[in-house]
Amino acid sequence: MIVALGLASGSLIKGMDVEFIDKIDGRKKWCQLKAGPNTINSEDVAPLIQKFNAVANLARTNVIDLNNSDLVLGVLYAEEVQLSQHYKIINETYPVLVGQDLWHRLTGFELFYPKLIVSLNQMIFDLETETLLLDGATKLAKEIEESGLLS
Repeated sequence: MIVALGLASGSLIKGMDVEFIDKIDGRKKWCQLKAGPNTINSEDVAPLIQKFNAVANLARTNVIDLNNSDLVLGVLYAEEVQLSQHYKIINETYPVLVGQDLWHRLTGFELFYPKLIVSLNQMIFDLETETLLLDGATKLAKEIEESGLLS
């Protein structure tokens, strides 16, 4: 969605998901995206920091103007206080942009995230789920039956 809306472009750098111009500081950011505040575990911390370090070293080798604050881990939803300890460890070396801060930097609109949340909540409440779930279960049952897995 972020790329489709033109807020960022897909990153050409291994280990980074998107690249964007930060609407607050005007600097280019290389960002790995995570969905929420608990989507990494302790085993993910060192490899993530190593990936970021590798990108920083490559930039220095190629004389690219980049500092640690240009390599960011973006968490699509949550508030900073909700972040797991694993994110907080990464944030000691590389910024972790969370929820409203991330979306503000991507869009330039401070209230984009709260309005996005309200819109998504409204959409969810307006969704006709009874037939959606029944149709999905029926299609899945038919697919399983036709696959021969239970024969």
